[in-house]
Amino acid sequence: MTNGNSLTMARRAFLGAAGTLAAASALTGGTSRASAQAAPSGTRPDIGRRKLGTLEVSSLGIGVQNMSRTYQTTIPTRTEMHAIIRAAFDYGVTFFDAAEAYGPHEVERILGEGIAGFRDQVAITSKFGWNIDLETGERRPGLNSQPAHIKLAVDGMLKRLKTDRIDLLYQHRVDPAVPIEDVAGAVKDLMAEGKVLHWGLSEMGPETLRRAHATLPVTAVQNEYSMLWRGPEEVVLPLCEELGIGFVCWSPLGVGLLTGAIDRRTRFAEGDIRGIETRFSPDNLPQNLKLVDLVKTWATRKQATPGQIALAWLMAQKPWIVPIPGSTQMPHMLENVGAAAVTFTASEIVRSATRPKVSAKLRRAASEAVAWLASVEFSEMAISMPVPISARRTAAPNVLK
Repeated sequence: MTNGNSLTMARRAFLGAAGTLAAASALTGGTSRASAQAAPSGTRPDIGRRKLGTLEVSSLGIGVQNMSRTYQTTIPTRTEMHAIIRAAFDYGVTFFDAAEAYGPHEVERILGEGIAGFRDQVAITSKFGWNIDLETGERRPGLNSQPAHIKLAVDGMLKRLKTDRIDLLYQHRVDPAVPIEDVAGAVKDLMAEGKVLHWGLSEMGPETLRRAHATLPVTAVQNEYSMLWRGPEEVVLPLCEELGIGFVCWSPLGVGLLTGAIDRRTRFAEGDIRGIETRFSPDNLPQNLKLVDLVKTWATRKQATPGQIALAWLMAQKPWIVPIPGSTQMPHMLENVGAAAVTFTASEIVRSATRPKVSAKLRRAASEAVAWLASVEFSEMAISMPVPISARRTAAPNVLK
């Protein structure tokens, strides 16, 4: 359990240590123009390609998690979600991220339907690891990465995705009851059958990643990473670079905060997970909005949107980092794709040698969160943010200068 999930919880607890997080990057000047509105004509636009290990994907992907249910708990129109998926492909996106837990099951069906006309031209992901009934999709307490369960889960994914293989299969969260070597062995069997082409892990500890990679080479890690949450910079990103593993950023827009659409007056609908995220609390939001104001300043300089700046900043960190913003609205998707046109010069990205450290108090809070993880049954929208409210705080205010 310590290696598997403690970094996930430490990350959330770490959000309370604004004073301990030193700026690791600063933007210092420059201009460029980004546009996401010009419709493609003739050939599909080239938004760039990146390598996750040996898997080549577009420089920016699309997360489809909320296409069955939004943060606001509304149910999007299925045909509109198909249209967004297809338009993303038309604009150069070739990387689509799903999971059995999203829905559960329903997002995989939506994605499979959406890519039906161009399946062989894109890479799709899914994830196993939560304790989800294989037939009904009922979410049960805890985790399940038993090898036999993994194999049956993948068979269900293939049916829902309407495909014969999954390009990149992640373990969604590390199961402390199953050695990672056994998990890798099950995935290796699936690879031998041609059902899985690459595999990865999400929110694991560094030693778990090393053991997994030693057993079966890991293609990508998927962790939360954004201007708002920069925890991976201390350990995980250097380890990925050492091992030649790609990095995929979930929540690259800070669940909407970095788009500039949230301010002090924003109130969230009942059931919206952001309503209980303390990064949006009255005490913490003003501090985090200082970061948003700075991002807006850079958006003006670059003739881009705040969200495009946030995504472009991530892509500027390493050539093997791929953000996967999600959207259930066509204009937002087009705006996100436009981030590929925003560039930063070397002089604009200034790295600091200072790295944040986690205090003993925060480590204790993280340990408590780990214990909570093993016992709780997650709600629909908490599935991607499995941390008790007491462990959620605010992020460092000094990301940019």
